Amino acid sequence: MTFESFVEAQSVLLWSTFAIALVLGIVVNKTNFCTMGAVSDWVNIGDLGRFRAWMLAATVALIGVIVLEGVGLVKADAAFPPYRSPMLIWAENLLGGVMFGIGMTLASGCGNKVLIRIGGGNLKSIFVLLIIGVIAYFMINPFPDSDQTLMSLLFIDWIRPLAVDMGGPQDLGSLVSPDNAVTARLIIGGIIATALLVFIFRSADFRRNFDNVFAGIMVGLTVLGAWYVTSNIKLDVDGDIYSLREFAQQWDFLAESDEGKPADTRPLSPQSFTFINPMGQTLGYASSGFSHAYLTFGVMALFGVIAGSLLWSLVSRSFRFEWFASGKDFLNHFVGAILMGFGGVLAMGCTIGQGITGVSTLAIGSIIALVSIIFGCALTMKIQYYKLVYEEEATFFKALLTSLVDMKLLPSGLRRLDAV
Repeated sequence: MTFESFVEAQSVLLWSTFAIALVLGIVVNKTNFCTMGAVSDWVNIGDLGRFRAWMLAATVALIGVIVLEGVGLVKADAAFPPYRSPMLIWAENLLGGVMFGIGMTLASGCGNKVLIRIGGGNLKSIFVLLIIGVIAYFMINPFPDSDQTLMSLLFIDWIRPLAVDMGGPQDLGSLVSPDNAVTARLIIGGIIATALLVFIFRSADFRRNFDNVFAGIMVGLTVLGAWYVTSNIKLDVDGDIYSLREFAQQWDFLAESDEGKPADTRPLSPQSFTFINPMGQTLGYASSGFSHAYLTFGVMALFGVIAGSLLWSLVSRSFRFEWFASGKDFLNHFVGAILMGFGGVLAMGCTIGQGITGVSTLAIGSIIALVSIIFGCALTMKIQYYKLVYEEEATFFKALLTSLVDMKLLPSGLRRLDAV
């Protein structure tokens, strides 16, 4: 897709993003696709149906990316955020992932689920969105009349020195075969995808559940579709071909006027869905007076998912307003939103952003973030369950130790509550 006008090319990018996100919102609302729900089903009742659906989405995206990248139709090496950056920020992926996993459990869903719930009439999720947006924005952008961000004030000095320089892209293909990374990704990705598909479809119950199979395939395809669109919109300037970001970086030399000039060139990079940083971008877009210069892929993705969810809620007559049930419910969502804001930026993505989009690049950091998110979510659910069953007898410390024993992370001698 090659254009002669930046404004036209960017318009196609933004509206294509909205259309794909609209489909994502419809599918997720219809099928109740939810990573937190998948972990809850697994931890609480041993049902892996929705977890398999989520794994299928990640597998479809992985297969698509490694194949399209192999033929030059996806540019994951140049992605925003930089999943394959040579700097492996493992501590940020780990800490952020755990924080995000805890937060999404307290706040009733991950970043994508927050948007789905807003489309369904959930007013609590608007509150969560606003808190996440403020934190995500100031984690990256400085406070007014300051050069300090939340990231620089709270994290950079102690956590960034823990990063490891991998000497090249951190994806599994590049690590195994730096000189032939594309082929290595095809082989490694193919092996991983095959193993996952065998595990996913060995369950007869899963195979019979249309919604789970449909959700896994469609969510994976929407992630892949966004990768494809953002990697293939180009500009033709007097016979020279530029990506949108390359053109924007050389705006003063290539553009004839400032019409359509973006405020930041990074969101013009190849990318796919992630929802925490875009919540901050949306706040920036609103605070700019809805200036087109701040309208990005992430902002359009956010609007698209909400619109898709709203559309399905109206069609299925499931739309209903919902507010906090109690002060405790409010506090849980408040704390959860704060943890999601910090954790999502630190981990460089959410359950979609790292768990599907990031994992599709085979980046080590994405795998660390995903495992950490699932761990934080599962641990929080177990603690909540023990405190619910044992009430006053189950202090937080007892519930924590017992939960870690259940997860095989501590010896059984440290159990403080009988297993339930």
